[in-house]
Amino acid sequence: MKFSLFVHMERWDESVSHRQLFEDLTELTLMAEAGGFSTVWIGEHHAMEYTISPSPMPLLAYLAAKTTTIHLGAGTIIAPFWHPLRVAGECALLDVISNGRMEVGLARGAYQVEFDRMAGGMPASAGGQALREMVPVVRALWQGDYAHDGDIWKFPTSTSVPKPVQKPNPPMWIAARDPDSHNFAVANGCNVMVTPLMKGDEEVVDLKNKFQTALDNNPGVPRPQLMVLRHTHVHTADDPDGWKVGAKAISRFYRTFDAWFGNKEVPVNGFLAPSPEEKFAGRPEFELESLHKTAMIGTPEEIIPRIKYYQELGVDEFSFWCDNSLSHAEKKKSLELFIKHVVPAFR
Repeated sequence: MKFSLFVHMERWDESVSHRQLFEDLTELTLMAEAGGFSTVWIGEHHAMEYTISPSPMPLLAYLAAKTTTIHLGAGTIIAPFWHPLRVAGECALLDVISNGRMEVGLARGAYQVEFDRMAGGMPASAGGQALREMVPVVRALWQGDYAHDGDIWKFPTSTSVPKPVQKPNPPMWIAARDPDSHNFAVANGCNVMVTPLMKGDEEVVDLKNKFQTALDNNPGVPRPQLMVLRHTHVHTADDPDGWKVGAKAISRFYRTFDAWFGNKEVPVNGFLAPSPEEKFAGRPEFELESLHKTAMIGTPEEIIPRIKYYQELGVDEFSFWCDNSLSHAEKKKSLELFIKHVVPAFR
């Protein structure tokens, strides 16, 4: 089992500066590297303070200079917002800067609020077409001269400059949920990243089954890697109510996700208040006791067997998702406990 860190700068009010958030993200990454994590993942989001990452590339390039072993994962690039030449060139440049430590995840995008601002109001549901066209084009550009005449992009003979260090190409990941996405990823030799969000471990089983079906549908393709991304909060056994800290914070995160995803309110300077708790009356997945069971919240002794269960299912990488609305001090404490007590159980 590999472990990775999925992290963004997240700002909930103006009391913490963007510069401080940048330094905090750097500190968490260095902790993860020292703790033996394989990769740090940073995604792409626009004009929202609660997930600050207009491009993962500058952050990852900076971290490349600060680290020596951890891989730098763009997780994920939103395909409809990019041109394939930019994806190929910028990813290859990051691979050169990091001396072969770049990994790239591609996604179709999810928030309509971003598509309204970045893609002229294109339906977010249509982003899959760009994702499916992007993957083989980027691979071709990494290999050499290539001209493209597709449904979305058309360009004359071009190539990626520079070329990536990793041969034949850096690892590519697809964020997948539905069976078609799993099948596309496996058929195209891409690793698969999944998140059960607010659902329990039965959702991990379901996502693994979709992955397995895709493997069965493509018997001639080498098995790619499967990563599960989970909100994670670790507390000590001598603090029996410590789980509530994580559950309350993750509830706030998901209520904010709901507000952005709903796209009903106009953000103010990049901030959008969480959807009110009363909106979720009768929605058990938002209750703290439910989040205690679904998110990866608990003592090391409670968390270890769950991750071992994932390992038995065939999950190759567990990603510690630390975006949760908690303070940096709380995040550090949780990550330290995970590194000290959970990681050794898998070594």
